[in-house]
Amino acid sequence: MKLSSTLRAALVALMAFTGLAFSTAARADSGFVTLTIYKAGWFIGGSGGSGVLTFRGRSYRLSTGGLDYGLVFGGSKTVLRGRVSNINRPSDVAGVYGAAGAGLAVGRGARAIVLTNQKGAVLELTGHQVGLMANADLSGLAITMQ
Repeated sequence: MKLSSTLRAALVALMAFTGLAFSTAARADSGFVTLTIYKAGWFIGGSGGSGVLTFRGRSYRLSTGGLDYGLVFGGSKTVLRGRVSNINRPSDVAGVYGAAGAGLAVGRGARAIVLTNQKGAVLELTGHQVGLMANADLSGLAITMQ
């Protein structure tokens, strides 16, 4: 069976594109992130903080900020540590991360979260939260490089 030259060219282009996509994903690396986030609110809340990205043996300072919409009451400090994956360069961790969640912290409580930004970076973080905070909200977290 003979393939037309147009179909053959389309198949070659598809195979080349697929190979490029897999080679780009194969080059993606991971790092370690520590974030300290302060959050407060009454129906609408805000958060801010700082952190460090460790990537390929170097440390990069991070800054965080965000907004929460929904039921937000109280104030807290959250310290999160974990892995960031699917990044090719340190700046890939910068971006906007969105989440929907609910929680209650009275005193000290545990936290775990997985977030993805528009560049495909995936944060897998665990840690603890201290304070008095009740929330059922949509939230956004922006991370920038300092």
